[in-house]
Amino acid sequence: MASRLQQAVKGAALNFQRTPAEINAAVQRLIRREQQTYDKVAAQRRPTFTNTIAPLAKLENTDGGESAIISFLQNVSTDKQVRDASSEAERALLSSRMTSMMREDVYKSVKQVLENSVELARLDPEDRALAESMARQYRQNGLALSAEQRAKLKTIKQRLIELGIEFSRNTNEKDGVALFTRDELAGLPDSFFEDRETRTENGVQKFVVTTKYPDLVPVMQMAKVESTRKQMLYAEETRCPENIALLQEAVGLRLRAAQLLGYQTYAGFRLEENMAKTPDTVLEFASDLRQRMEKLAGAEIKEIEALKRADNEAAGKPYEGLFNWDYRYYSTLVKQRKHKISEEQVKPYFAVERVTRGILDLCQTILGLKFVKAADAPTWHPDVVAYEVWEADGTAFMGHIYLDLFSRAGKYGHACLNPIQTGYEKDDGTREYPVAVILANFPKPTSTTPSLLTHNEVLTLLHEIGHLVHCICTRTKWAHFGLDSVQHDAIETPSQLLENWGYAHSVLRNFALHYQTGEPIPEELVERLVAAKNEGSALFYLRQLFFGEFDMAIHHTTNASVDVKATYNTLRKQITRFTGGSDNCCGAATFGHMMGGGGSYAAGYYSYLWSLVYSADIFESRFSADIMNPRTGMDYRREILQPGGSRDAMVGLERFLGRPPNSKAFL
Repeated sequence: MASRLQQAVKGAALNFQRTPAEINAAVQRLIRREQQTYDKVAAQRRPTFTNTIAPLAKLENTDGGESAIISFLQNVSTDKQVRDASSEAERALLSSRMTSMMREDVYKSVKQVLENSVELARLDPEDRALAESMARQYRQNGLALSAEQRAKLKTIKQRLIELGIEFSRNTNEKDGVALFTRDELAGLPDSFFEDRETRTENGVQKFVVTTKYPDLVPVMQMAKVESTRKQMLYAEETRCPENIALLQEAVGLRLRAAQLLGYQTYAGFRLEENMAKTPDTVLEFASDLRQRMEKLAGAEIKEIEALKRADNEAAGKPYEGLFNWDYRYYSTLVKQRKHKISEEQVKPYFAVERVTRGILDLCQTILGLKFVKAADAPTWHPDVVAYEVWEADGTAFMGHIYLDLFSRAGKYGHACLNPIQTGYEKDDGTREYPVAVILANFPKPTSTTPSLLTHNEVLTLLHEIGHLVHCICTRTKWAHFGLDSVQHDAIETPSQLLENWGYAHSVLRNFALHYQTGEPIPEELVERLVAAKNEGSALFYLRQLFFGEFDMAIHHTTNASVDVKATYNTLRKQITRFTGGSDNCCGAATFGHMMGGGGSYAAGYYSYLWSLVYSADIFESRFSADIMNPRTGMDYRREILQPGGSRDAMVGLERFLGRPPNSKAFL
């Protein structure tokens, strides 16, 4: 009886196993229901919240998960036909959604509700926020424009949808490949070569190295041969050359769309609803931080230069400067030599299954969540592990999560959190529960060892699980206020906050156990990790500032023809202090934040550093003295995670901190 009761409260089961035909049929059903709902709303003679706003929000509730699954499969399916069908489905769904959001007859009904003060007075805060959010979305889609201008905007938005999907497809499908001898890969550990594919080239057996993260990052960090690192970076930055033209076109179209809507620049349009509010605020933030980091970066550059000069002298080569393929290698070398620490030393303690379980247990202690492995859950790949999430005391179900952590061909190439289903309140008072997926590209287990993570990869997993618990803990009446509605410059705060626990020995000793001996990670090894944490931080932050300043340079301009490639390469050299080495290279071609997911981080990349200020303040002020305190964790869950996007993020920050946030802890 108890098991049947538990099953009843877990929400609708999601089907990730779809054929191309099933995907196409689902798209038609979704579009048909959308059109029917919008037609019904438009026909209302006396629009109210109940007959106008609520039906539109309920459509988001009920169809959001199905739509997300269909679009999601392009990032994970091993079947190229399914991936292609998913891409086309996303195109059709986004186009239909855009058309619906530009319907003047529906906007008139929504607007009438907003203009009815008596109706608004009867609404609770979330319902009122919902009505205001919908009206704002219609205005952002041009409903305050003339019919002629709206038609121009629709053409632009349709093209932007196509550009974003094509950009993402290229980055997912086109991996760079390079072949190297063992000598050319000197510095890489034996584990790198275990079970690695080889090919014969001109009679010489060579190892196949791809631009997937489990290959690219170790080579850039550890390969002693400079030409090897250079070749790998070239492979990465030239694998999707066609993407430069796509981004170039998108930048011009975004500007045109923003100006049609009455904004001077695209950044001005995008930032209006963020915490920063204006591009000038972002530029001032970046300028101040850049000046601080440049004062510190000089000493870090000198250390790196000295190491490279010594290497070149030993090899009998002239010193020609620091290049982008040198950054990871020499930054890593500085940490190793100054702090006697390397990723290879710590990897044996970070077997991915134990690390994952340990982080989930950490969330149980702090946030009151219990993660139970769901052995029979249907998934899209054998590597995927599913969990049910419950309140720690077992009294209430919270949601489902899926972890797809290993690299494979055709899969999305980075790490991210995908909200699939947002929780919401049903008409009968029960709830539909959230579903979220973490995608990563960690190394697969070999024939002799489990998947072992670097400490940096452990931090990546903590980061994504920070997003995941935000998704699971959001508890709003409407799916409209799920994770995707959180202000962009607040969204990274929970993810960056959780990374702090990756430096606490009291935490790591519980799950960082040597895969062969079972011994916990030594405290002195963790102390060395902590000591190395801020080594090279000025150069690291300058690189992050470069990405943000590039983003603003192409999106806060009135020049629709701003040269994306030249701007990227010029700013990278100016800000990071490292030279590109080739005009043919351009990392913007795989800079998915500018285009992926509809370009969700376009004019928003600054949010990583912006949110880091808040996460540092939260950790230092409330958690650092007692990092496992569940009372603090539940305060955090209630004020920061639970509201989702239903209120301004600053409200939660001030309530949790007991004051306005500041940058003292970060600086």
